[in-house]
Amino acid sequence: MIDAIFTYEFLQNAFGAGLIIGVIAPLLGVFIVVRRLSLIADALSHVTLAGIAGSLYLSQSVAVFSALNPLFLGIAASVGGSVLIERLRTLYKHYEELAIPIILSAGIGFGAIFISLAQGFSNDLFGYLFGSVSAVSREDLLIVVAIAIVVLAFIVIFFKELFVLSFDDEYAKASGLPAKWIHFMFMIVTALVIAGSMRIVGILLVSSLMTIPVAAAMRVSKSFKQTITLSIIFGEASVIAGLISAFYFDLAPGGTIVVTSILLLLLVLIYKKIAVSVKRGAIA
Repeated sequence: MIDAIFTYEFLQNAFGAGLIIGVIAPLLGVFIVVRRLSLIADALSHVTLAGIAGSLYLSQSVAVFSALNPLFLGIAASVGGSVLIERLRTLYKHYEELAIPIILSAGIGFGAIFISLAQGFSNDLFGYLFGSVSAVSREDLLIVVAIAIVVLAFIVIFFKELFVLSFDDEYAKASGLPAKWIHFMFMIVTALVIAGSMRIVGILLVSSLMTIPVAAAMRVSKSFKQTITLSIIFGEASVIAGLISAFYFDLAPGGTIVVTSILLLLLVLIYKKIAVSVKRGAIA
């Protein structure tokens, strides 16, 4: 496997992008889960699907779009969806959760229309839905690197503000933090991560990589920073094991990555249950 990575460029691209996504997706996922915004990842992933399907359709009907990487329209759609979610959350102040199913439904609807216009599923679209080891280009890898730089810079610069907003939104607003703008930027960064992850994990499964490693980490961590660290470790383990399984068994990497993360979650839950039982027995 190691020899193949050094031999084939597409494997270098896939593993490079996968290792980066294994860090930034769970890292951002910790804040998403703590803020109870897990469904936003699903909504934006479906909006991204609409952008990808639209790009594939345009590449068939408009010559100028044939050379355009579909990832760019996917990113534009995802960012646009995040802006619309924020706008709708402002309009429905007492029913903010309505924004998520509205945008999710719009993404599914436009995605279905563009897929039918593009005459159904193609190999390219299937790869975007469930991930593909061989489809990750050097351009895709560079885009993921650029997104990772933006995400890490945002987290480092606004870590304290994000921490306060995640646990006490009212206190953050009362203390004078620009909560609205920070949340707006957080949504855009989330959209970028979702769009950048779809080549490896797939549009329909990317939200799993942002939430399942976090769910596992939360069961055994003792602090917020430890949750972040363990989430990244579980995320990286899922990506590495998933990509290796996908390579050897010729499977969609998105599926193998998500199944691996679920198995890790189950192992953590079993470990936690055994640890609690042992502790109770020692006390008794």
